[in-house]
Amino acid sequence: MTPADQDSNRADVGSGTPPVIAPGHTFGSVTDKISAIVLTRKTPIGWWFGFLIAFALMNVMMVAITYLFVKGTGIWGINIPVGWGFAIVNFVWWIGIGHAGTLISAILLLLKQTWRTSINRFAEAMTLFAVACAGIFPIIHTGRPWLAYWLFPYPNTMGVWPQFRSPLVWDVFAVSTYATVSLLFWYVGLIPDLATLRDRSQSPIGRVVYGMLAMGWRGSARHWHRYETAYLLLAGLATPLVVSVHTVVSFDFAVAIVPGWHTTIFPPYFVAGAIYSGFAMVLTLAIPIRAIYGLEDFITLRHLENMAKVMLVTGLIVAYGYTIEAFIAWYGGNKYEGFMMWNRMTGPYAPVYWLLICCNIVIPQALWSRRVRTNTKALFVIAIIVNIGMWLERFIIVVTSLHRDFLPSSWGMYNPTIWDWATFVGTIGLFLTLLFLFLRFLPMISIAEMRAILPEAKVDEDLRVI
Repeated sequence: MTPADQDSNRADVGSGTPPVIAPGHTFGSVTDKISAIVLTRKTPIGWWFGFLIAFALMNVMMVAITYLFVKGTGIWGINIPVGWGFAIVNFVWWIGIGHAGTLISAILLLLKQTWRTSINRFAEAMTLFAVACAGIFPIIHTGRPWLAYWLFPYPNTMGVWPQFRSPLVWDVFAVSTYATVSLLFWYVGLIPDLATLRDRSQSPIGRVVYGMLAMGWRGSARHWHRYETAYLLLAGLATPLVVSVHTVVSFDFAVAIVPGWHTTIFPPYFVAGAIYSGFAMVLTLAIPIRAIYGLEDFITLRHLENMAKVMLVTGLIVAYGYTIEAFIAWYGGNKYEGFMMWNRMTGPYAPVYWLLICCNIVIPQALWSRRVRTNTKALFVIAIIVNIGMWLERFIIVVTSLHRDFLPSSWGMYNPTIWDWATFVGTIGLFLTLLFLFLRFLPMISIAEMRAILPEAKVDEDLRVI
């Protein structure tokens, strides 16, 4: 941390701006408070209760997927003409949720935004868990998931090669690259904290496990130099992925000729929507975690307000995308595009469309008020509403563009079955199960980075004292 950053942090404490971290903390107090959640604090009853519910929901997903393998995709509500249903809706939704973690970790790190420090660790974990949930849907959507490895261009004797003009293959490369870089970025950031847990653990098993994961970290100047170099390089690799991954996902739709999909606005529109829903999910998780574990001095109102501002900005971009989509449908003079927009507003799925407008545009306008941005209850409610609205947006994009396309004789309705809902709710259970395990066994806030922003942190050219 540079002296300028330290002065900025002190100015935050002494001014009307909420500080990056509550004053009065030392290296020892930061380390004790964060590591105690993992090592010494008794597992709360609420954790067990939440974990068992999440695990039960995950088992619902396992049952639904097992039944799918036995019976086939006919158990879903997909039909002709709606051949894409919940599987693609949920895939895009989960990928979008994962984007906030990469933006908070990588882009804000490169921009030297110190307020990211308290929230980047569990935001990165959220990215990994969301990508894990998203990856399930394209695989099971193919109809023969045991042959999913055919999507990879491996040398084979059958002469079966991927169709590189298929968006499904683009998704395989984009999502697998995104997952790999995000995992490396998250793990490299964890190494100093794993060494701290190794040194403080009272359990022989804990010392061995954390010691293996810490990869021999000793905190020497050479270790810190290599760590910071690797961390910066991975941040540089992850930054373009924030834009490229959801752009590729948007191409799933934009390369088609179906009205409502064939539009050039989708790449920036999808990226903004991904960041919008991602920050909503970070707030949905950060607010209860902050309250349950007593982390108000680490995750301050400044963090919540800044995330609310990002939500407001990206929400306005999404609103602009909705407006341009409707305007082009009218101004372009294409009768199929015009009917598609009119069908969304007045057709059988019109209540869903207007509900998403209310969730994504109308209600988030309350974030213009600083009183709302600093009210944790209001923020929590708005964040959940935005998450619901962004899911409804994906539903509208996928379904309303397919169920009434060019020929009235081929029109049809899409109605998800109980197995569609079971798979979706089950992935939420998988996400929460992984999150509960993460909170229990790994530090949810970066100990090393939190200590680096303390006013007492000193950095020498050759030695970093932590």
